[in-house]
Amino acid sequence: MAGTVEPLVVPGEKTGTGSQLDPGYLVVVWNDPVNFMDYVTHVFIRVFGWNRQKAETHMLEVHQKGRSVVAKESFEKAEYYVHQLQGYHLQATMERAE
Repeated sequence: MAGTVEPLVVPGEKTGTGSQLDPGYLVVVWNDPVNFMDYVTHVFIRVFGWNRQKAETHMLEVHQKGRSVVAKESFEKAEYYVHQLQGYHLQATMERAE
């Protein structure tokens, strides 16, 4: 009976698939002069399933700082969230995480 073979792992070498090593993408919501703060809170609750407190925290960050990073995801998931947010007429973009 043959013995089991363990994969060779070199210390300090990165292992795994490219998606595991990918730093991901940030979903950023930008402030705009059109949407009311209550509406932005509502959209965050609908899109992300957040509770009101978390949604309001991000809404205030958008309002006071001009932007809020609302998610860090894979390319496909970040793109999905951006399209969802834009569907609600929010200004949202994605950028590569560092």
